[in-house]
Amino acid sequence: MPAKKKPYDGPVLTAEWPLPAAATLGSSVRAKGILLEVRAKLASAAKKSIDVRGNVLVLTVPENEPQQFKATSAIVTRTLDGIENLQVIPREIEDILTIKTSERHRWLKDGRLQSAGTRTVKLRGRARKITFHVFDPRFVEAVLNDDLVTTWREDDIETKAENRRRASEMRALMRRPKTSSAKPAPADSPEDAAAGELRGLAEFLREGFLR
Repeated sequence: MPAKKKPYDGPVLTAEWPLPAAATLGSSVRAKGILLEVRAKLASAAKKSIDVRGNVLVLTVPENEPQQFKATSAIVTRTLDGIENLQVIPREIEDILTIKTSERHRWLKDGRLQSAGTRTVKLRGRARKITFHVFDPRFVEAVLNDDLVTTWREDDIETKAENRRRASEMRALMRRPKTSSAKPAPADSPEDAAAGELRGLAEFLREGFLR
């Protein structure tokens, strides 16, 4: 088994890139997502040379590798150009807006969370791919600044209460006894009434008044 490579502890070259608030939207998860976006542009050997500390990307390269430092710095700078427009992925929007996964699904389904499209990625070490919705960072920023999450939650509470009221009314309606559908017998017409009286008179005369 090959021995593990010892960590370098000699002099280093460093560079830092503060991430703008418009890019991170106040989220450490978003900052980590930006780090992963930058790492995806680097060669495998250089990926671990850059990390995020708070809202700052930090590049650390051994002093005896100036060419790697220069090349990596150029890639990082180029990748961060316009990074505030990087689409927001599900775990990031949940952290930015402090919402639950169930809320994200519900508001995405009813259109309150506006999708900016989908992205398909392959899971590390697996053949399976997953597809998920992404969001425009400026839309997410507007939702955050206008505190729309609070409004949406209040709307959900009202909708839930209204649905319960309607369900209760429906159950009460179903419990009501069913009325008979039989139609009442029609009233006798004048002709029928007169005929009845004549039949009664004939029977009276036949039987005799004092018999």
